[in-house]
Amino acid sequence: MSQTGFAPFTTTVDKTNHILHQIEDAYGWSQDRRKQSYGALRAALHALRDRLTVDEAAQLAAQLPLLVRGIYYEGWDPSRVPIRMDREQFVQRVRQEFRYEVDGGMERLVRTVVNALRPQISDGEWNDVRAVMPKDLATVLP
Repeated sequence: MSQTGFAPFTTTVDKTNHILHQIEDAYGWSQDRRKQSYGALRAALHALRDRLTVDEAAQLAAQLPLLVRGIYYEGWDPSRVPIRMDREQFVQRVRQEFRYEVDGGMERLVRTVVNALRPQISDGEWNDVRAVMPKDLATVLP
């Protein structure tokens, strides 16, 4: 447990570390690969965020831990979304932002990140997110 001296900050750091640990565990990475787990989280969040409408992006963000929400919104330009992406384009977008090689490719990476995030997101919100995705892309989102 990280101690920041302010309970809401400590909670968000702990939740974010838990998400990053889940990504690392899925790949068998040690914590010295934190840069990669962070990069995976960031790349998948940005691709997902940019595929959503402004309203849906904001509704999803509201359920994320505070620190993860900051990563999610980093560099966001709501005047340029949603960006229409099919499955292949979405995976390519993640690939552009995540420069590391991983076992199982980018689709597995997206699934791993989403699985790490899912406990933070209500079923209703996740169903809303999947509902606005093209069918071929929704299959990448568990």
